[in-house]
Amino acid sequence: MGIPLNIDWQQILLHVFNFVILVGGLYFLLYNPIRKFIAKREEHYRKLDEEANAKLASAQKYDAEAKARFESADNEIREKRMEAETKLNSYIAAQMKEADAKAEKLVADAKKAAQEQKQEILDSAKKDILLLTREAAIKIISPDTDEAYRRFLDAAERDEDHDE
Repeated sequence: MGIPLNIDWQQILLHVFNFVILVGGLYFLLYNPIRKFIAKREEHYRKLDEEANAKLASAQKYDAEAKARFESADNEIREKRMEAETKLNSYIAAQMKEADAKAEKLVADAKKAAQEQKQEILDSAKKDILLLTREAAIKIISPDTDEAYRRFLDAAERDEDHDE
């Protein structure tokens, strides 16, 4: 055979054929299942990502709705508080007005009662003065003035003795 460098083409073709069979077998036995597994895994994670994005969008939507509801509730609470404060202020004003009226009535009644009591005291004092004046006049006019004067001096002396 006159092949240069002692190369046998038949052996080379057999080795190439064996290599192709090996590569084809490995492709079908290893590469193809691994590629399918990776594709399934990518699809699984893609679905998880889509679900997560959908849930995130839903959560953001619910969050926005909740914030809107909270703002609405806050506004409603603010309005109710303002109404309650207005009612409370009007109630306090009415109570103060009523208390002032009662206080004025009490003061007026007290002044009236004090005036009546003052008048009674003055009337009583006038009666007492009249009685004392009458008794004094009777004593002055009575013939026993001398006797009354002596009794007064005796009483004064007795009081002096008791004080010492």
